[in-house]
Amino acid sequence: MSQLIACKNKNGIVLAVDSMAFDFDGSGRLVERQVNRLFQLTARTAILTGGAAAGENMCRSLKDFVAHENLDDIEAVYNAALPFMASEYEQFMRKACQYPPVDPVHQIYFILAGYTETDPMDPFKLFLIWTKKKLPQLDGDEISNAFTIPRLLRLEVKLNQQAQAGGSLEDMLPGIKDHLKKQADIHEEVAGPFKFALIDKKGVYTMDD
Repeated sequence: MSQLIACKNKNGIVLAVDSMAFDFDGSGRLVERQVNRLFQLTARTAILTGGAAAGENMCRSLKDFVAHENLDDIEAVYNAALPFMASEYEQFMRKACQYPPVDPVHQIYFILAGYTETDPMDPFKLFLIWTKKKLPQLDGDEISNAFTIPRLLRLEVKLNQQAQAGGSLEDMLPGIKDHLKKQADIHEEVAGPFKFALIDKKGVYTMDD
């Protein structure tokens, strides 16, 4: 388990995530790990990863790929990331299936976030990349305003209301931080350090808590 939180409004995007993950050691035993679940991909895009610890290395590979392709616009990054991450996930599953159970320990999901100049009416974009189909295969969907994994519906409603009001990104942070800490108090599968990012037209700003 892990906790991902993402929200956007007309001013930009707020991202938040914890650092807990479960993984298999060399003998196939399930162990806890601290992983980096937030990556700045380009000057104006970032990605969150949840679920299996392998998402961390997949994000690192994606960052190298995006840099090699000289991409920055979120639309271009998403269109390139979806097939790339699907291929990375397929390779991961081929290795992971030697250790049971495949599900849910091997579930991986991503939230891709960033800015585009091609859509001036809606320049900030959030995309969910996840195992949408029953088969172990990644697919993608656009997120309208607020989304959490696992779902925290009360928080999503609150964030959607704040998004409609169009306040500053900094105004959203305290409530998101408090909710993330509460989840860590309730669930042992969620733990710090917590990572946060703000994305506006100027770029990505990351911070720890």
